[in-house]
Amino acid sequence: MTRPAKLALGVLVLLVLVAGGVLLWQARPWEKLAPTTIRGPVADDVISRGEYLARAGDCVACHTAPAGREFAGQRAMPTPFGNMYTTNITPDDETGIGRWTADDFYRMLHTGVNRNGELLYPAMPFANYTKVTRADSDAIYAYLMSVPPVKQPNRPHELRFPFNQRELLLGWRTLYFKQGEYQPDTKQSAEWNRGAYLLQGLGHCSMCHTAVSALGGSREQETFSGGMIPNQNWYAPSLTSNREAGLGEWDIKDIVDLLQAGASKRGAVYGPMAEVTYHSLQYMTDEDVRAMAVYLKSLPPKGEQRAEPQAQMVAPGTMELGRRVYAANCAMCHGDEGRGFPPGFPPLAGNQSIEMASPVNAIRMVLNGGYAPATRKNPRPYGMPPFAHLLNDEEVAAVTTYIRVAWGNGGTPVTAAQANALRSVTIE
Repeated sequence: MTRPAKLALGVLVLLVLVAGGVLLWQARPWEKLAPTTIRGPVADDVISRGEYLARAGDCVACHTAPAGREFAGQRAMPTPFGNMYTTNITPDDETGIGRWTADDFYRMLHTGVNRNGELLYPAMPFANYTKVTRADSDAIYAYLMSVPPVKQPNRPHELRFPFNQRELLLGWRTLYFKQGEYQPDTKQSAEWNRGAYLLQGLGHCSMCHTAVSALGGSREQETFSGGMIPNQNWYAPSLTSNREAGLGEWDIKDIVDLLQAGASKRGAVYGPMAEVTYHSLQYMTDEDVRAMAVYLKSLPPKGEQRAEPQAQMVAPGTMELGRRVYAANCAMCHGDEGRGFPPGFPPLAGNQSIEMASPVNAIRMVLNGGYAPATRKNPRPYGMPPFAHLLNDEEVAAVTTYIRVAWGNGGTPVTAAQANALRSVTIE
């Protein structure tokens, strides 16, 4: 395509977005709300249910700064467009949501528009939270109104032009936002629908497990297809591809253990997913976690199946170096044949997270180590020490390559340049 043609196409796309935004603004669907279910004093059981649902939504993880007061905001959220800062959602009248009504709160969750009529940036997962029912929204609101108020002003976002122009969000919403509460699939069981509701809505799993475009959005048909988490240098694997983290071959118990305890005989969670288990999933009921597992296991497989063994692709010298590094540093915990000693020490042989096309997570684990979260069902997890200070880039690449291709694994080789690029990454 010629440069003038590309320019014309870009102008056409911009005009379409503007036109769609104008129509959206005229329609103002966020002003059409169901009436509140809150009338007078709120019962303790509603507040308790709201606390549980807030846990399911992992609200505390984003709205609490490191060493800060719970729900008081000001946590930095790095994005490709600049730093954003989470808001104070304690019931302080001046700096929090103390003057918000249940209607205001539901409108924010359901439509992505705050009490002042401002469009929210999609770092707030309103594209998922729109699926939350009015009753659940009101319960979360009741809980947040019961927590101690914290007087802490909200910090302005630090976004580059033109991303600091909220009006442009009308175009984003035209492309990526579909407003509406979750509608049960009558062809599926109540358990499946409960899992779908939690994962698609409050769990907002697609925020990480779906690749985002240059505009920071994702298409519905690409949901759960996997992608790099912006600015975190972790890869959230596809939940549908057996080449990555597709769970169709897993037992329900293994999925439940991974989500709720943080470790199962098939593997353990690290990085951003460890935070999700620590702050959220470990507190959910066995019934709800099982429902999530049932839904995840049912996701239709997409993309590649598991790859054939790839050891023949690796130079003999690299394999030998990787074998020696593995024998000296890894075999004690993961076994000579990579079978591990689960759930404490996960297997590497046949481990889909090791074989993925993207080697980012495997390299980061070798360099930085990691720990599964301490949870109610796994209070004293084992961890992996970092090796960045012991191994040079060639050794990191060789051992990562070795575990990705040994024992019949279907990964691909890793280069020293790839190891070096991740060596300076700050552990999140």
